[in-house]
Amino acid sequence: MKKYRIALSIAGSDPSGGAGLQADLKTFSACGCYGATAVVAVVDENTQGVSGVFPVPASFVRGQIKSVLDDLGADAVKIGMLHSSEMILTVKETLAEYNIRNIVLDPVMVATSGDPLLEPEAVETLRNELVPFARIITPNIPEAEILLGEKIQSQDDLPECARRLSMGRQVSVLLKAGHLSDAELVDVFYNAETDSILRLSSPRLDTVNTHGTGCTLSSAVASFLARGLGLDEAVTAAKKYIEKAIETGAEYSIGHGHGPVHHFFNFWD
Repeated sequence: MKKYRIALSIAGSDPSGGAGLQADLKTFSACGCYGATAVVAVVDENTQGVSGVFPVPASFVRGQIKSVLDDLGADAVKIGMLHSSEMILTVKETLAEYNIRNIVLDPVMVATSGDPLLEPEAVETLRNELVPFARIITPNIPEAEILLGEKIQSQDDLPECARRLSMGRQVSVLLKAGHLSDAELVDVFYNAETDSILRLSSPRLDTVNTHGTGCTLSSAVASFLARGLGLDEAVTAAKKYIEKAIETGAEYSIGHGHGPVHHFFNFWD
């Protein structure tokens, strides 16, 4: 019998389908994996913003993770929005019971709309407990600034910032440059396992359809790691995927705010 490559998303929901668990499942499917989920929060949001967050009890999240891993297993885990210190510690302690190398952490703190998604006191817990536990983290500029405790001024700063975010080569870092203003968008990947820098460039697209780009990129990285690619190869493939998803999604009008990317551009347009 054939076996699926399995990716588990631990994150919050998005009823409008562009971010969170829904985006993760779409990305897993588009990138060749069977997707499973553990819901940490039910989020009331759409393309215009977040109206509310209803947390799932940490003990119940632990149960969901164990139900998936005890039965299906997972070749990779993507971790998204974890709103509290209790949730962060629960997820880490639960995953530590399993031998899963490919853990991708998207350190979600603020939604595309600017709405906060992480309790202020949980930032230190995320930085000290979960970041070094992951194999790779995928912060954008605002998230990296929070983790570093300082402003990032220019594209030239990214390689050194990525190295510092690795916490002494404990975790690899894909530092996304989308919040900078350069005409060319150059993400920087620091591979902590080889102590090397990889620059991933793409043209900047003028589109409002950027809802869920961070969720989608990190899920793509997890998918390609689950399929057996190395770090550099997985990040490169994920970058190409999100670039095309944004480019294709820019042609559509959906909602009244920041629309989603097109997760299934390879299958229909």
